[in-house]
Amino acid sequence: MTISAKIIADSISPIGKRITTMELRYPRFIHAEELTHRVLSSSPQIIEYIADGVMYDENLSRNASSSRAIPVERMIQDVIDDPAMPIYWGKNQSGMQAGEEFEGFDGYIKNPWHAGLIVQGTILSPEQGWLAGRDQMIKLARAYSDVGYHKQIVNRLLETWLHINVVVTATEWDNFFKLRLHKDAQPEIQQLARLMFDEMVSSTPIELGSGEWHLPYVTEDEQAVAVTEAGQRNVKILSVARCASVSYKTVDGLPMTLERAQAIYEKLVGAEVFHASPFEHQATPDTQSSYRRQVKYHQGPDRWDTRFDGLDFNRPELHGNLQGWIQNRKIMESKLAL
Repeated sequence: MTISAKIIADSISPIGKRITTMELRYPRFIHAEELTHRVLSSSPQIIEYIADGVMYDENLSRNASSSRAIPVERMIQDVIDDPAMPIYWGKNQSGMQAGEEFEGFDGYIKNPWHAGLIVQGTILSPEQGWLAGRDQMIKLARAYSDVGYHKQIVNRLLETWLHINVVVTATEWDNFFKLRLHKDAQPEIQQLARLMFDEMVSSTPIELGSGEWHLPYVTEDEQAVAVTEAGQRNVKILSVARCASVSYKTVDGLPMTLERAQAIYEKLVGAEVFHASPFEHQATPDTQSSYRRQVKYHQGPDRWDTRFDGLDFNRPELHGNLQGWIQNRKIMESKLAL
């Protein structure tokens, strides 16, 4: 079972605003908890920017590996080689948190398949039972696949034992770490949050100036040769396609060359509905304006105070959920709207 986090790109703007992109791997069964985060700004009382009516809807930008895209046998091999399972076998109690962990034979379960000799023994450890269920579901998945059912159906049967690979980008992490490092969080997401926090503490962001780009999954060598306007466009295309695949490779395991990236990019942009999420991870620093924005602060029930705040940027409407950074998605949406 794998829970891992590594920084793919880490940048900081001239005014000290940090943006970080991580690649995560964790059990699919905690993915819904990671998706819940609507991350507040560093000043959570700020509700609305009055000057331009922009509502700041800050969250973690994500792209994740899809059960609909990966061949069935690859998914089966994944749950054989690296099955997801709980890391804490807690006792039932009221509320969302498990109680103390089972010890020894107290936590063993009756083998529901013993009569069919699927697993030897009348009782199973929690780990043995979890894997026995996996083995049964693999057989069922293959039965569906043999008939010819699509992977978007067959792979759903395997999701209890699957991991998910996710690329996530954000400028605001405090809310995520506050909730998911807490003792009441599910143990698996606590471990993920601890690894993410440690990665951020140990990483030194690269300083980017105006016009320079935060480009996850683009190597230093690739960026170094992208000195022309066409070159800059190409490395953005590479970043978009690789974020869509959550890898330097395609879903088929092939190297993500510019030619393959271009094909993916055109599908994302040229679809009937713009597939925008892979464009959320690329960003360039916004510059400061010569005035300060008026904001409302919540002071309690039915009490509001209006004052000026120091978040003075030239293009806040292009930030999206990345405070202080112009997001590639917002630029693309502006172009496609013309």
